Amino acid sequence: MLTELIDKRKVMLTDSEQHKDKRNELNTLASTYARERNQLNAQTREYVDDAQKHKDLRDENNKAVQAIKDKRNLLNEKANALFEDIDEYKKEHGVINNSHGVKELQKKIERLEMDQQTRVMNTDKERELIEQIKALTQQIKEQETEIEQNKGVHTKLQEAREYRRAASELHASVTEKAELAQNHHDLMVECYRNADKSREAADEAHRKFVEAQEAADAEHNQYIACQKELRDYDKVIGGIRKKGKKTKVNKEQKAVRQEAEQVFQQFRAGEKLTTDDILLLQRARLI
Repeated sequence: MLTELIDKRKVMLTDSEQHKDKRNELNTLASTYARERNQLNAQTREYVDDAQKHKDLRDENNKAVQAIKDKRNLLNEKANALFEDIDEYKKEHGVINNSHGVKELQKKIERLEMDQQTRVMNTDKERELIEQIKALTQQIKEQETEIEQNKGVHTKLQEAREYRRAASELHASVTEKAELAQNHHDLMVECYRNADKSREAADEAHRKFVEAQEAADAEHNQYIACQKELRDYDKVIGGIRKKGKKTKVNKEQKAVRQEAEQVFQQFRAGEKLTTDDILLLQRARLI
């Protein structure tokens, strides 16, 4: 029975060590997933922060675009009012004939500039649009040249041209700010896309972390159960060994007693005792 219990204890000890090693392995794996998850979460926060910065810059540039447009539109309105007066003069003096007036030509230019700014077009189409703007601008110059000899009209024309020049400069600024706004918008979208990817990866790492941690906990519980059984085996085996030792001692004491009684009987019969016989009687407490 004792041998059987010892063999079972060896098996249990092996199982215990295996559960312990597996637990430690899974805990290490869980820690790896936890670090990966934390790094990905930090990366996600960085992407979101960068996206917010680009969003703020986009909104800032869009506001600037609207503010510059308002100024540009005001300048164009002032220029259009002056060109309208000039067109009236041209009609009265027969300059326009069947051609379009400066105001109408300028409005066409504004529409074409707006198309250039807002529409997506290929290089050939954009080049064609630019040529149309140049042609209309040339028509305006030709009409303006005809009426520059009138001093009053000439003054209005110079003033209108100054308004138009300032409006054109603002239009270039509008285009620049609009492109910046679009660039920051694209970068914002890219940051949010990257944030979504890293967030998904972080969620997957967290899922693996939980899975590994739960498996490690299960192995730990198995290890604890094995340790408890090992203690139970040790108690039973220890008890059996202690009982065996006690039985062996009792048998030895009984044998000594029997032998000592024989020697004692010899002593009583008058036989001479040796030193070993005396020691034996002392051990048996007969003397």
